[in-house]
Amino acid sequence: MLPTAHKIVPECQRASDHVTLDYDARFLRRKVLTTATGTQVLVDLPKTTSLADGDALETTGGILIGIRAAPEPLLQITGKDLHRIAWHIGNRHAPCQIEQDRLLIQRDHVMAQMLTQLGADIREVVEPFTPEGGAYGHGRTHGHDHDAQHGPSPAHGHTHDH
Repeated sequence: MLPTAHKIVPECQRASDHVTLDYDARFLRRKVLTTATGTQVLVDLPKTTSLADGDALETTGGILIGIRAAPEPLLQITGKDLHRIAWHIGNRHAPCQIEQDRLLIQRDHVMAQMLTQLGADIREVVEPFTPEGGAYGHGRTHGHDHDAQHGPSPAHGHTHDH
């Protein structure tokens, strides 16, 4: 039987092993992960959760498995008008890592073309991606319950201004 992790320990410095996952893989509820030492762990969280770089999963036996952000293909965005560019990225609900002199987003040729038209300088990079968490405390579009806010609707039931 695999060790099972049901609990997240935020910003944990005491992990004895780790898994390295890209941004999309850090959004999970139930999955078998293989650690750096080859140990398999069943993650079985109460709800789908976005794990942050530096968090840890705690197994029922008390073992802490650290979460590390894997390097992945990104777009580095620089330019004179970063605040305006950041607004356009946010308006499209795209996850964005905001730094002093640059923004990082997942590679997307349509977004790259739009941002170039707005005056951004775009460069492809491969780095760990740790975007902002957002207003709901997590950086995922499904981080809040739409049914509770908008009523049940298979088609989402509302529009966004873009």
